[in-house]
Amino acid sequence: MRYFIELSYRGKAYHGWQNQPNAISVQEVVEDALSKLLQTKIDVVGAGRTDAGVHAEQLFAHFDYEEPFDSEKLIFKLNSFLPKDISVQNLFKVKPDAHARFDALSRTYIYIISTKKDVFNSDGAFYLTHHLDIDKMNEAAKILFDYRDFKCFSRSHTDVKTYHCYIMLAEWKKVNNQLIFTIKADRFLRNMVRAIVGTMLDIGLGKTTIEEFHQIIKSEDRTKAGASVPAHGLYLSKIQYDNTIFI
Repeated sequence: MRYFIELSYRGKAYHGWQNQPNAISVQEVVEDALSKLLQTKIDVVGAGRTDAGVHAEQLFAHFDYEEPFDSEKLIFKLNSFLPKDISVQNLFKVKPDAHARFDALSRTYIYIISTKKDVFNSDGAFYLTHHLDIDKMNEAAKILFDYRDFKCFSRSHTDVKTYHCYIMLAEWKKVNNQLIFTIKADRFLRNMVRAIVGTMLDIGLGKTTIEEFHQIIKSEDRTKAGASVPAHGLYLSKIQYDNTIFI
């Protein structure tokens, strides 16, 4: 029987979602907890990989287990067993061929910039004091809809078959003392969101023009784009699936 597990986590203490040979990952901690509580080795497959220090408000992973169990009791035990920075929100029974990664229809990320020093959220937002032209940054965000190839925002030497992504939403909003960038797409490349945000900050600071933003995307050259912003301001916010995969 296949199950989807819905998780949230703060990424500060982890070297990303995916298992690493010499570093602690969220996947490793979750697999260890499930394996101990279900008393058999459990492998989980995540909907995607978040980089070191990146947070997740919602991430799904799937695992297989044949014996019956009480989902509510397992969720309670997992949350008691897991560290305070990882939380299990739900468990769903799904069809046998459902896949947390390949069946995802879209993924949404948010990036949070704090314009005021916040001692209570220094690990959850990028503190930036410079004045930014939000209108110009939103003008640049709309340009993303005109393109499919985003190699210029991808980490170099990434082993992918295509750099094409279909962006469905991209916008900046000011909420109190925070600037929040929301972007939704069918898939994302490694480091893509942080590179996009860094390049848009250059536009907001007047270092890069809108026309240059076009040229950066067309160049397919990572060195032409802006620097990646820090990981601690980035959140995987939402993953969407077709309801037909759930039982």
